[in-house]
Amino acid sequence: MRPFTYVKAQTIAGALEKAQARDTVFLAGGTELLNWARIGIESPEHLVDIGRLPSLDGIEAGDNGVRIGALGRLNDVAQDPRVASSYPVLSQAILKAASPQIRNVATMGGNLVQRTRCPYFRSAEPVPCNKRAPGSGCAALHGANERLAIFGWTEECVATQPSDPVVALACLDAQIVTEHPDGGRTIPATQFHTLPAEAPSAHNVLRSGELITAVDLGAPAPRSAYVKVRERQSYEFALVSAAAAVEVEEGVISRARLALGSVAMRPWRLYDSERALVGLRPGSPEVLHAVTVGFRDSHPLSSNAYKIPLARNTAMRALELALEA
Repeated sequence: MRPFTYVKAQTIAGALEKAQARDTVFLAGGTELLNWARIGIESPEHLVDIGRLPSLDGIEAGDNGVRIGALGRLNDVAQDPRVASSYPVLSQAILKAASPQIRNVATMGGNLVQRTRCPYFRSAEPVPCNKRAPGSGCAALHGANERLAIFGWTEECVATQPSDPVVALACLDAQIVTEHPDGGRTIPATQFHTLPAEAPSAHNVLRSGELITAVDLGAPAPRSAYVKVRERQSYEFALVSAAAAVEVEEGVISRARLALGSVAMRPWRLYDSERALVGLRPGSPEVLHAVTVGFRDSHPLSSNAYKIPLARNTAMRALELALEA
């Protein structure tokens, strides 16, 4: 680990000013950053600690929903009564992420900027990986890819985004709020992470020195659910996951939102399935066909064709649980 400077920001403006120095990284909970620095994936020259910035750790009512501060600790967010009752899909996704100890430290904003990864990205020995060394290639393309992407991949990268909460946020059409010296913005959660066709070496669309300040949730989605399939029941990334939110009027589905996790470099919305579900009666045979429609663009790698039926069944289960809520 190379030497670095450390400063504790007292205000958002102060944090943004300090972050304009070259090779600067924001530090919040640090549960991922410190691990990457330890093994050499991250080696910033400057750390700006934002962990005590005022007004960034609360949960408050917004215009039409709820605003979650970027420094909200994962467990605090998941257990907040407003989140648990009005957005159960998010509460469930958070509680299935990492371990209780990590969730007590990790923040909402920090979870969003988790690195999109594969085994080669984390390798202790140098291997071709466009995420770590742009232009070096993708060792996973013809290597150990059984857990990797089935949507949106290219020969430049087949990695997956591992966050659980972001899948729920994509399903809820959440908005990510940022600040930057050149002006803040609002980024749809569905567009926050990049696809390899856009920028194979990038993880997300944040500009240098751009700070996440909040996550905005829209209208409540009480009929929602999150399902995570993993090889062990605790402290494990998903093989696949699915978030579902539905609305039912007069006995038929009037709106459906489905997002998959661990199948692409960003949470993957099944828009075709969502449209096909509208007008169907819950429990009808047509529901499974509607979910299947969203997999027309799936494309497995050499060793992960099993993920297509697994993801389809996981999406179906999440939808069933949401309809039962």
